[in-house]
Amino acid sequence: MSPDHPPGLDLDRLGALLDRERPGLVNGPLSGRLIEGGRSNLTYAVSDGTAKWVVRRPPLGHVLATAHDMRREHRVISALHATPVPVPRTVLLCEDEEVLGAPFYVMEFVEGTPYRTADQLAPLGPERTRRAVLALVDTLVDLHAVDPGEVGLADFGRPEGFLDRQLRRWGKQLDASRNRELAGIDELHAALGRELPRSPAPAVVHGDYRLDNVLIASAEGGTDSIRAVLDWEMSTLGDPLTDLGLLVMYGMPLGTPDSPVSTTAEAPGHPSPAELIERYAARSGRDVSGVAWYTAFAWFKLAVILEGIHYRYTLGQTVGPGFDRIGDLVPVFIEHGLTTLREGLRKG
Repeated sequence: MSPDHPPGLDLDRLGALLDRERPGLVNGPLSGRLIEGGRSNLTYAVSDGTAKWVVRRPPLGHVLATAHDMRREHRVISALHATPVPVPRTVLLCEDEEVLGAPFYVMEFVEGTPYRTADQLAPLGPERTRRAVLALVDTLVDLHAVDPGEVGLADFGRPEGFLDRQLRRWGKQLDASRNRELAGIDELHAALGRELPRSPAPAVVHGDYRLDNVLIASAEGGTDSIRAVLDWEMSTLGDPLTDLGLLVMYGMPLGTPDSPVSTTAEAPGHPSPAELIERYAARSGRDVSGVAWYTAFAWFKLAVILEGIHYRYTLGQTVGPGFDRIGDLVPVFIEHGLTTLREGLRKG
């Protein structure tokens, strides 16, 4: 780790806070580094030379506190720690912006690997890849089996009208990024609205559940387990099948080689969408007959997110490799969404 202070992380102030609030925890000067890969909130690894922790805070220059709510993340992780859902142990929440310039929380550092692409999964081989992805499904079942009231999360969200609000929210996001014609996007949005399913009983929903938001243990003896589920910034109480739909979407090949946005579906041994759905249904006992709608909604949501990135790129607000190709992907996601909604999810 670099001994320098990464932007947004004042190690002297952090150390003083930990000494005051958790005396005896830190045994030496702190060093820190920014962990790459976060989509929104910033994540740092911090060490005193012996032990390690993780600090999560909003992006630098954040404006909307509700979009980067550290209290919510800290609350849900703390609540889930006593359940079968693997999450890091929280250390403290600090809402005093004088320390780091924004609210933040500290949690334990968990060893493990996030797999973001099929190429990263490939060295595991087909059998280990299959086990890891099926473990992802099993952990999702465990999450959705948690009784929110029993872990103090009964008021963590507003489940009533959840899907309608989600659809309206992403429709507004789309309108905010409109600067070109996108064939089929309004058709997909309208069709999702016409076929809005009746939600099952609400559950704790992760909101961005996929393989690269979990840490997989380095296997000894060929067993790969999920050490921790991360990135809870979009979690709430809502329709659990939205998590399943997103997971299934990421388990479907895009069919676009060298895409700047990838799924892990092309990795040898990766279970098919039908296997993911059947595994979830068998272990949860939930009715998944309407999962095609949730998967089509996931395609729509990602299309809107990508169009927003493309829009910012055209304004010169987003730079870096691959951003110039994001715009070409949006029609692919729209077509997948329309096909999924029209034909459902075919077996295999």
